[in-house]
Amino acid sequence: MKFDLERGQIIKGKPVADKISEKLIEEVEEINSSGKIPKLALVRVGERSDDLSYERGALNRCGKIGIDTDVIALNEDVTTDEYIKTLNRLNEDDSINGILCFRPLPKHLDENLIKYQVSPLKDVDCFNPINLAKVVEGDHGGFPPCTPTAVVEILKHYNVDLKGKNVTVVGRSLVVGKPVSMLLLNENATVTICHSKTDNLSEVCANADVLVAAVGKAKMIDDSYVKDGGVVIDVGINVDDEGNLCGDVDTEKASKKASLITPVPAGVGSVTTSILAKHVLKAYKLQNS
Repeated sequence: MKFDLERGQIIKGKPVADKISEKLIEEVEEINSSGKIPKLALVRVGERSDDLSYERGALNRCGKIGIDTDVIALNEDVTTDEYIKTLNRLNEDDSINGILCFRPLPKHLDENLIKYQVSPLKDVDCFNPINLAKVVEGDHGGFPPCTPTAVVEILKHYNVDLKGKNVTVVGRSLVVGKPVSMLLLNENATVTICHSKTDNLSEVCANADVLVAAVGKAKMIDDSYVKDGGVVIDVGINVDDEGNLCGDVDTEKASKKASLITPVPAGVGSVTTSILAKHVLKAYKLQNS
């Protein structure tokens, strides 16, 4: 694929998601023909708008693929013990193949205790530290987080060569920054992790062949952070001063130098639910091998 170095090419997530989904539909149809249906349980506390938005996307994607879903909506005042009892019930339910816990959890819940309660075999979005350890080890038997996996799938789909390339990740969270760095390292990239305390942040980023923005600050990344001809992947989900959904990247400015750049919305987020469905099917196979 030849890139236009003078003008940013917007690379959307839908073609990536559709390609993944097409293969999953075939596999699920084969499973359904035997009278079985893979099933995902989504555990949500309260009604946060971002949780509800992701939930709608997950239900829609799973429905199209043929994966059954069950939403467990817990009250805002649910206790840690009640949350854990819910997880234990889902762990023991053989009809449930995957469990997704919406995060971050409310502050009154003990996430450090809860995260160990999700069965690693059903933990399709890498909540349990056992699966996170597998990401670090390069063990493909677990479930890496869906969003970081979506980043890698987009880069592969658009034929971005990662081997030996300088990749900079802005953000060090356990949800995106750290795991996406490990996944990219497993693809033989040379990875630099940056954060709010990094000296000369824009200069460090401007040396990257591939820049992954996962800092959580609206339109922070402008053209000064981007290498001429570099690839920019925007993982951020924010709301700008005018109330519009936007990413961590100022797309208009960054696209002046980037060869490829993902938009927000319609970028990484649109691939994430397909990865979730893929993980549910993987969990089904592991549990029924």
